[in-house]
Amino acid sequence: MRTYKFEAFTAVFEKNIREGIFKPGHKLPSVRELKEQYYISISTIQNGYDYLIISGLVESVPKSGYYVSNKPRVSNPQKKINHQPVIRDAVFKHHLELTTSLRAGRKLSEFNVAAPGDLLIPQKLLLRTMQEVIREQGAGLLRYYPSNGSTELKNNIVNRAAIYQTIINPDELLITDGALQALYIALSATCHTGDVIAVESPCVFSVLEVIRVLQLKVIEIPVDLHTGFDIDFFRKACQNNTVKAVIVTPNFHNPTGLLLSNEQKRKLLSVAHQYNVAVIENDIYGDLNFHGQRPSTIKSFDDSGLVLTYSSYAKTLAPGIRLGWLAAGRFMQRAEQIKFALGSTVSPLYQETVNRLLTGSRYDRHVRAFRMQLAKNAYFTFNLLSNSFPEKTSFLTPAGGYNIWAKMPDDTDMAQFYNQCDKIGVRFTPGYTFSFSGAFDKYFRVVFADQFSPKRIEALKLAGKHF
Repeated sequence: MRTYKFEAFTAVFEKNIREGIFKPGHKLPSVRELKEQYYISISTIQNGYDYLIISGLVESVPKSGYYVSNKPRVSNPQKKINHQPVIRDAVFKHHLELTTSLRAGRKLSEFNVAAPGDLLIPQKLLLRTMQEVIREQGAGLLRYYPSNGSTELKNNIVNRAAIYQTIINPDELLITDGALQALYIALSATCHTGDVIAVESPCVFSVLEVIRVLQLKVIEIPVDLHTGFDIDFFRKACQNNTVKAVIVTPNFHNPTGLLLSNEQKRKLLSVAHQYNVAVIENDIYGDLNFHGQRPSTIKSFDDSGLVLTYSSYAKTLAPGIRLGWLAAGRFMQRAEQIKFALGSTVSPLYQETVNRLLTGSRYDRHVRAFRMQLAKNAYFTFNLLSNSFPEKTSFLTPAGGYNIWAKMPDDTDMAQFYNQCDKIGVRFTPGYTFSFSGAFDKYFRVVFADQFSPKRIEALKLAGKHF
């Protein structure tokens, strides 16, 4: 700890004042007397007296000198702080650790985080665009933006959606702080505590946690590994229950990577119309098709306003770009109020950066290259897993997105499998995190949205060869 020369005398004065040896009003030695006694400079002595004055122990009387304050500040000994134990949800904490990055110096080979790896993020494009925006708009980025988002940005999102036949009214569009906030708003706008909703199963952990926080009741709709979301099961659920909303990811479902056909999307919407069920459509992976045209959305077939579609740029640009959107349909009035209550303005810098990328061709050029890289990674990962894991292990070939859904043989000790993975230094997302029921204990998800180093390749090989 740093010491000061003036402490040679101030420490003595403090002790005497606090112990009552120097009484209030007691005159203290002059600057000249202290200089001769302690052999220190006048400026040092002056700094020392300033310190004592600031401390409330000494007063300066013009043309008279320094005196012990009539109201000396006597500090009470600090009471030890005893922190109360913080109650945590052990299951939530465990699942959160399994689905988020723990990288410290990149010691682990992580295949459990659904986000683009550092080398696949368009760093130069994003930083250059941000610099342009900051240089041109300056302090304007520090002000509040419109509560529902930049008008120009919303128009760009509307125009891009029209390319894949999804008609969005700008007046139903909210710019949100990522996709998860959009989902929270959509569920809050369509449901109340205790309402029944339907959700695809398996379903990503983050969606399940939003449902849990909102205290909604859930019917899990199976996702068939060949045909996708089981619409007949959904219809029966609606016949026997008052279902307020259904959450579905029709384009490159997480974790299976499945794509619903247009016919399936229409059938699902038809059931929703029949039973007046709000369809909350997650289109976060819609731009990441491996083949053919960009798929349509369920909203593209809806003219009733019953479909709420949401997405974000965290999966296509970078996870740190906290910008998403929600087309709220007929639920806009309630959704707008909820959005305002959660925070009226999404980062102006992110809004203007994404807007600039969408205005020109830069975003489309990046996405073309990115999804080509993802397709290569998917093919490479699939073959690597097939050649390294036991013969009876099954893997689902994704049509787009980030994930391969894998199932170990029925006789596999999964606890032993994950323990072995920890020893190797490789992390997958366990299947039991994708359901409230824990129905997928033999499954795990592999994310391939990062470049393959020799270390990552070897980690996947080792994970499979131990079983």
